[in-house]
Amino acid sequence: MEMESAISLNTTMSAQEQAKLNMEVDSFNKSLAVNGRTINQSLGKDDFLKLLITQLSNQDPTSPMEDTEFIAQMAQFSSLEQMTNMNANFEKMNAMLNSSQAVNTIGRAVDIDVGGVQLTGVVDAVTYGNNPQVKVGNMYYDMKQITAVYGD
Repeated sequence: MEMESAISLNTTMSAQEQAKLNMEVDSFNKSLAVNGRTINQSLGKDDFLKLLITQLSNQDPTSPMEDTEFIAQMAQFSSLEQMTNMNANFEKMNAMLNSSQAVNTIGRAVDIDVGGVQLTGVVDAVTYGNNPQVKVGNMYYDMKQITAVYGD
């Protein structure tokens, strides 16, 4: 007695099944882009270090990276680190200078441009930071709006 199995397995998808699958994959990928990942438009020092480590770990053992290449890349990394530190310090110094300039206006009469209208008043108080403000009357104005400062 011979038993033959006539079972056939259909491995092709219909057009409707294919469309449904594509829609589910697209929906899943879009949810990853929104919730799971953020796009960064610039490379930082961490990215540079990751690239260097990847390069070192995947180099050809029969032809390793030359010492001079490695030293040059480390020098670039060091330069990037120093520029990043300098930039942070310049930002702090800028905030201090802006705040100092605002403090020097306390008690002085100033002209302020408010949408094309000149307002004159005495500065009562100031706020600190990168964009300090001066208080004239009961309102705060940006330092950028001051057009003139008068002496005592």
